[in-house]
Amino acid sequence: MAFVKSGWLLRQSTILRRWKKNWFDLWSDGRLIFYDDQNRRDLEDKIHMRIHCINLRVGNECRDFQPPEGKQRDCLLQIVCRDGKTVNLCAESADDCLAWKIALQDARTNTVYGYDQYHGAYPPVGPQIFYASNGQAYALPYQYPYQGPYGQPTTNHVIIQERYRDSDGDLALGMLAGAATGMALGSLFWVF
Repeated sequence: MAFVKSGWLLRQSTILRRWKKNWFDLWSDGRLIFYDDQNRRDLEDKIHMRIHCINLRVGNECRDFQPPEGKQRDCLLQIVCRDGKTVNLCAESADDCLAWKIALQDARTNTVYGYDQYHGAYPPVGPQIFYASNGQAYALPYQYPYQGPYGQPTTNHVIIQERYRDSDGDLALGMLAGAATGMALGSLFWVF
């Protein structure tokens, strides 16, 4: 999997409520992992946004804690988890906070499919077939021709499919209700 976003955020500790600088990595599969520093040696905690997160609050929505000294309220983020745990965060600026909000919201709602690199000496024959969660197959032509004795350039394929709501059933039901109402009113007018 690939990084979606990485960077420094201030995190409020759960017991003493002190602000501590942590390095955060948001992976394309929805995992948010935070460390003591950017060397990623000491893991602090991790949250799977798609599984554990039930709400994401930003700015003035974060009413139960105050920003660190020198920071504005519009730099605040709060991740609310299913088990009742909350993670209070503060970005460097309002723009950085907005960028984190968008990335975290996408991690909560988007379905990501990742595929490993091709490690053979020759490119695969024919198109590559990818399957969505609903079973629909997508065929993509192979993009990289054979590159000689050094092989092909390494690639990672990541397909992101946004969830959508099927409103065709609502449309059909509305049309059926309209037709029934029209027939009832039509028969009512025949009486008069």
